[in-house]
Amino acid sequence: MTRPILPTTQIHSAIQSKIAQLHIEIIQEVEQAIKAHDIVVIGMSGNPFVGKARKSLDALALAHHDIDYGNYFSMWRKRNVLKMWTGWPTFPMVFVKGVLVGGATDLKALIESGELQQMLRK
Repeated sequence: MTRPILPTTQIHSAIQSKIAQLHIEIIQEVEQAIKAHDIVVIGMSGNPFVGKARKSLDALALAHHDIDYGNYFSMWRKRNVLKMWTGWPTFPMVFVKGVLVGGATDLKALIESGELQQMLRK
């Protein structure tokens, strides 16, 4: 599956580095976390779906690394960078063994099917 992304040839050279560097520290922080932890939940304060994902993992006694970026009223620009990077439009963003598996509903489906446990054994 490929997602259409505007080709570099269609981005003026004067702004290419601005795009590449926009809140790069956030992407790097998430990249480091998904390398260091089997399960990472990226969220924001006040979002009930983030809490549901974390509670689902807690119910199975699965360790997970949590990172929150602001709330509905703050840090939306930094969260937007993560949305552009992953292509995933909502929070939470759940990574298992470095793979984006989706949000709370997607995580629940993986748990119910047994696929999450299979992913963690690899």
